[in-house]
Amino acid sequence: MIVALMGYMGSGKSTIGKALARLLNYKFLDLDSYISGKENATIPELFNKKGEIYFRKKETEYLNEVLNTKDNIILALGGGTPCYGNNLNVLLDKDHVTLFYLKLSIPLLAERLFKEKVHRPLISHLQSQDELLEFIGKHLFERTPFYNQAQHTITIDHKTQKDILEELLMALI
Repeated sequence: MIVALMGYMGSGKSTIGKALARLLNYKFLDLDSYISGKENATIPELFNKKGEIYFRKKETEYLNEVLNTKDNIILALGGGTPCYGNNLNVLLDKDHVTLFYLKLSIPLLAERLFKEKVHRPLISHLQSQDELLEFIGKHLFERTPFYNQAQHTITIDHKTQKDILEELLMALI
C-alpha cells in the first residue's frame, strides 16, 4: 500500500510523512529526494541546469517507478507533482494508492516558506513577504483543482502533529 501526501510546498508533507511512516512501520520516501538521488543533483540544480521541463519529465518517470514497487510506502510528493502531465490520474487510478491533500492556509504557508525560500527554486527570487503571499495565492489558485481531487483532505492550520496523524490514521481505517 502507498499513502501519498500532496499539497503545496511547506505544507508538511515530509514532516508528517516521516512521522506517519514510523507509526505504520512503512518506508518513507520523499519524491524530490528520490529524484535528486537518481539524478545526482539537487532539485535547484536540475531546474537551473536542465530546466523545469526536464525535471517534470523525470518526476513523472520516477513517480511511476515508485508506484510500481510492492513496498508499503508513505510518499511525499513534490508540490507540483499532481499538477503536471498525467501524474494525478496515475495516482488516482492505482488501487494500492491512497491520496491525501495536506491543506494549509496561504498566510501560514508564506510564514513557513519565507524562512526557507533560498532552498526552494520556485520562490528563491522573491524579495518580500507580500510578493510571496501573492505568488502562493496565484499558484494555489492553479493547483487547488488538482489537490482537491485527493480522496482525503486534511486541513492542518493550527493543528498539532499528533492531531494531523490521528486524522490520517482515522481516514486509513
